[in-house]
Amino acid sequence: QVQLQESGGGSVRSGGSLRLSCAVSASGFSMYYAGYCMSWFRQTPGKEREGVAAIATGAGSTFYADSVKGRFTISQDGNKNTMYLQMKSLNAEDTAMYYCAQGPHRYGSSCPLMIRGYNYWGQGTQVTVSS
Repeated sequence: QVQLQESGGGSVRSGGSLRLSCAVSASGFSMYYAGYCMSWFRQTPGKEREGVAAIATGAGSTFYADSVKGRFTISQDGNKNTMYLQMKSLNAEDTAMYYCAQGPHRYGSSCPLMIRGYNYWGQGTQVTVSS
């Protein structure tokens, strides 16, 4: 059984920063070893869930949506089996519920920023950016 727990959401002014965390609980799983993609998605009411950033366990290769490149940084801590999303220069368009997800990673391929690439999801953490 895989459990993902997000934390770190909140309210921030435009231009501010937040760091989200996603703790992974799964028997035999370690971020030190390859084989998985970990990702962050976000969703606002009435819109589809969109991929924001992803990271491959083990090697730590990262992938970003164009909308967040240069502002968001995804990382992982193998000691804690926790993934992070450091968000800077936030604006109102970043307001959303943020979800972390885990899926398989095929060697040599990128980690997708599409929902169908992921099997397990957290409950989400709300980020609200005000002007």
